[in-house]
Amino acid sequence: MRDYKELQAKLAEAGYIAEESLAMALTLATEIHRPLLLEGEAGVGKTDIARALAKLLGTRLIRLQCYEGLDANATLYEWNYQRQLLSIRAREATEGADSAETLENHIFSEEYLLRRPLLEAISQLEPPVLLIDEIDRADEEFEAFLLELLADYQVTIPELGTIEAVSIPHVVLTSNGTRALSDALRRRCLYSWVDYPDAEKERAILAARMPEIDDELARRIVGFVQQLRREELEKVPGIAETLDWATALVGLKVEKLEDNLDLLQASLICLLKTEADQRAIAPEVTQRLMGKVA
Repeated sequence: MRDYKELQAKLAEAGYIAEESLAMALTLATEIHRPLLLEGEAGVGKTDIARALAKLLGTRLIRLQCYEGLDANATLYEWNYQRQLLSIRAREATEGADSAETLENHIFSEEYLLRRPLLEAISQLEPPVLLIDEIDRADEEFEAFLLELLADYQVTIPELGTIEAVSIPHVVLTSNGTRALSDALRRRCLYSWVDYPDAEKERAILAARMPEIDDELARRIVGFVQQLRREELEKVPGIAETLDWATALVGLKVEKLEDNLDLLQASLICLLKTEADQRAIAPEVTQRLMGKVA
């Protein structure tokens, strides 16, 4: 079995700084072919884990974004009706009318099949990483359907029959906790909780993604964001917001945050994503937080 610390180091090379527990979960998931359920607040980097894993494995990332009302047709397959209709007309024009059986066999073939993410994932020669993002946004009915598919890794298409998986994908599911997931889903998955990073880990992430940034500026950026997350906010800034803010400050040629509090305040649009949060973090609050960092 692969050493989880080796996987942790390779994830870091791919740009993702993972805790030991997460590295172990990913190692086990890839070795024993079990889906991995990642749960945590929005913005903590759950989706990036799947991207980093695909990069590390040198394989394709196939993403299914979940939403309310998601059904099998949107996730498995559809028929390309326009191409089928054009093919029927072309055959009638060149070969005359086919029998109903001959025509049906022709137009209901894989040539006219539109593969959606789940069918696409089990059709790859090399196992891809299948990211089922925000499974908690989908309905319980879809969750039950998903369990059946992941149990056998095959799907039945009435016109074609049963299609079995060419290879077993590495499945990563994410949840922001907007609704409780079923016990059946949790039993079938390995599990890891992904939290906001501490200051040390967030500085490591910033250094990995922006190696050109000044160490002291990175320390103060991370320190400010860490303090900001302790405030009463509607939407706590995640890692992506930290990276956006750091990129903006570097682009604005800011060297010391405390030297230009007006510019600092204006740049907080990178971190604060609601009107209420922008009102809550008034200039005096920004100055207080900056004082703690300094």
